[in-house]
Amino acid sequence: MSTPEARTSPARGARLSVLKTYKLYVGGKFPRSESGRVYEVTDATGQWLANAPRASRKDARDAVVAARKAFGGWSGATAYNRGQILYRVAEMLEGRREQFATEVAAAEGLSKAKAQAHTDAAIDRWVWYAGWSDKVAQVVGGGNPVAGPFFNLSAPEPTGVVAVTAPQNSSLLGLVSVLAPVIVTGNTAVVVAAQDAPLPALSLAEVLATSDLPGGVVNVLSGGTAELARPLAAHQDVNAIDLAGADPEPATELERAAADNLKRVLRPAPEAVDWTAEPGLERMTAFLETKTVWHPIGA
Repeated sequence: MSTPEARTSPARGARLSVLKTYKLYVGGKFPRSESGRVYEVTDATGQWLANAPRASRKDARDAVVAARKAFGGWSGATAYNRGQILYRVAEMLEGRREQFATEVAAAEGLSKAKAQAHTDAAIDRWVWYAGWSDKVAQVVGGGNPVAGPFFNLSAPEPTGVVAVTAPQNSSLLGLVSVLAPVIVTGNTAVVVAAQDAPLPALSLAEVLATSDLPGGVVNVLSGGTAELARPLAAHQDVNAIDLAGADPEPATELERAAADNLKRVLRPAPEAVDWTAEPGLERMTAFLETKTVWHPIGA
């Protein structure tokens, strides 16, 4: 005769997996989309992976508010402190290396070895940008020679709130390549994850939330890239936009919308970008302003 425990317990080996619920990352918290919408994310073969939140215009506006609120503290932190925090993010990425490699392989249809290589490159790139935190000012700033008894000094300052459309063809390495240079220089970011492969970006948000990065410095949205980029390009409190993940035709429309408040715009490259190539300073300097100060030389 069977016991009540035997009748109610699942058969051996019949355990159901606990499916993950992905959420947006706004202001250091994980809200569901304001609209309640989700969309199916599949792997390179069309197999279902997860339901991702489809962010709305309201979610985009909330993310801008959070980024603006965080800007003062983040831009006012010392460059050394920002570098330490970014390095801590890299440490945590290293601890979840296998998870990210699995997500990258599924998102991009890569072999396990190639996905691991892309993940390692993304972590190394994060470390590379962290190291530039207290050095970039020495490269792009300095003393200027002038004809008069004055010191003339130029120093870089962050632009402000930057909207970033993540590359569509590189779910983690491309994302790191456009996000890290924005925040290492003191900007705050609203990121629109790759539309068809948002899971690495949403997992990165979990890493950021449990690192020392203040809430609101990075905000991650998933959903339709064009749907979210339009309100961000037109938003009066967004200071710059990186269109790395936008198609060329919509990019022209977004650039027109961005002109209304004179946003800085980084247009998508005319040809496919090789995100495995060595980075330079261009993406850091793209969202820096130069402040020049004159000071009289005392006798």
